[in-house]
Amino acid sequence: MVGRLLVRGMIAGIAAGLFAFGVGKIVGEPQVNRAIAFESAEHAHGGEHEEELISRQVQSGLGLATGVLVFGTAVGGLFSLTFAFCYGRVKGLSPRSLSALLALAAFIALVIVPTLKYPANPPSVGDPDTIGYRTGLFFLMLAISVTVMVFALSVRRAAVARWGAWNGSLVGGAVYIAIVAAVQMGLPAINEVPATFPASTLWQFRLASIGMQAVVWTVLGLVFGVLAERVLQKPALPLTGRLRT
Repeated sequence: MVGRLLVRGMIAGIAAGLFAFGVGKIVGEPQVNRAIAFESAEHAHGGEHEEELISRQVQSGLGLATGVLVFGTAVGGLFSLTFAFCYGRVKGLSPRSLSALLALAAFIALVIVPTLKYPANPPSVGDPDTIGYRTGLFFLMLAISVTVMVFALSVRRAAVARWGAWNGSLVGGAVYIAIVAAVQMGLPAINEVPATFPASTLWQFRLASIGMQAVVWTVLGLVFGVLAERVLQKPALPLTGRLRT
């Protein structure tokens, strides 16, 4: 059963990657091109220019498609394993509902919360010498967000038993928000955006980045829910058919 769910998770991930590629190509790539044009202009004034190892045409086409499809397939597989672990332990939810709720929780914990603290920057923004430091802080925020999400769900479960589903959900949500807000205030801030960088390009790039992730998790949650339901809720064979076999 888990193997069948895994395959369907990867299929749903591929579908999510295809949709994300479309969004990235139409919405995200123009912002990347503007950021690269800004960087080229800055290098022209400074007299420095680095040769491209891979052309922009390949990066924005085959490179982008390969990246989002590999990402979608991997995320879809992990998502299906998480679904298989939760299914049966969460009462009163159909496969479609559980899949949608897991996708929403993952989007909040893995995308929204880390991005609020450390938003994505275009290629020309940021000091190359601090990329390791910035990446480490982002993944630290991501790990804390997931850990706090698991803890908040445990708090919700205990609160539901005492105060009911609605109040328990409010308590769990409040615990998650309070802890995450405290952590984000405690972690160091990073702002390496040049003062001359166009604010509209920066905003649109970050919006496109979140949009691609929103598409991935929306498509994954909906498509996998349908595929998982077909696996988990197959009608039983008639008794006469069983006797014949």
